[in-house]
Amino acid sequence: MKERVLMASQIDAFIQYLREEEREPGTVEKYLRDIRLFAAWSGNRGVCKELSTGWKSYLKSLSYQPETINSKLSALNKFFAFLGWNDCRVKLLKIQHRLFRRADKDLTKEEYRRLLETAAGLGRERLTLLMETICATGIRVSEVKYITLGAVQNGHAEVALKGKIRTILLPGKLCRKLQKYAKKKKIVSGEIFLTRNGKGLSRRQIWAEMKALCGYAEVESSKVFPHNLRHLFARTFYRVYKDVAKLADVLGHSSIETTRIYLISTSVEHVRQLERLGLIS
Repeated sequence: MKERVLMASQIDAFIQYLREEEREPGTVEKYLRDIRLFAAWSGNRGVCKELSTGWKSYLKSLSYQPETINSKLSALNKFFAFLGWNDCRVKLLKIQHRLFRRADKDLTKEEYRRLLETAAGLGRERLTLLMETICATGIRVSEVKYITLGAVQNGHAEVALKGKIRTILLPGKLCRKLQKYAKKKKIVSGEIFLTRNGKGLSRRQIWAEMKALCGYAEVESSKVFPHNLRHLFARTFYRVYKDVAKLADVLGHSSIETTRIYLISTSVEHVRQLERLGLIS
C-alpha cells in the first residue's frame, strides 16, 4: 500500500476548508489539535492504514474514554477524506449504549444555585448573568454571541449555526435582568457579554471564569463547564414537559438520539428506578 507524507501545508489547507464550511471556531480548533497530535506522534513515518491503526492502539493505551478516542479518530478520518486518503481511515470503537451517566459529572440544580450565589457574592455580575442565560435557554457557549441587546428587547434570538437558523426564546425575567445590565454597562447595541475591551467573550475565558468559582462554591471542578449548564437545562426541561421532540428543537439537535444522551439518568437514579419495581421481597 502506498505511503504518503504528511505536510503542514495539508493541515493548513484542511483548516481553511473547515472555516469555509463555516464550522465553529471551537470545532476547528479541536480538529487542528487532534491532527497535530497525530502528526507529532507519527513523526516522519509514511502515512498508511497500518500507521493509522497504530495511532488507534496508542490512544487506547493512554486510557482515554472510548468517546474521546472516537472523537480523535473521527477528526483524523475527516482529514484523510479531505486529502483523498480514504484507504488510511480506521473504524471507530464500538460503544455500547450507556444505561446511565456518571454521577460525578452531573451538575445538580443546587450546585448551580451555589455557583450563581458565589459569583454574585464575588461581584461577578457578568458571569452570574452569563451562567443564568446559558442555563435558562440551553444555548451552546458558541451561541452566547447571539444574545444581543436587540434580541433581549425582542424577547428572542436568531441563531445561525451549522447551516441552520433557529429561534431561541428568552424568558421575560431574564430579558429584564439583561436590559438592566446593558443599561448599567452603557451597551446600546450588539452583544451583551463583552470584555473590558468591548470584544465578545471567548469560550476559553468563559470556561476559566466558571472554573475559578469551584473552590468558593464548593462544587467539584469536574462538574463546572459551560456545556454542563446546557445539560442541566435539558434535564430540567424534560422533567417538566416530558417532550423529547420539543427539547430537540429547542437545543437545535438534528437527531432526537443526540437529545436522548442528555437525558440518561445517573446510576443513583437508575438504582432507585430498579427498587421501585418491587421485585425484591
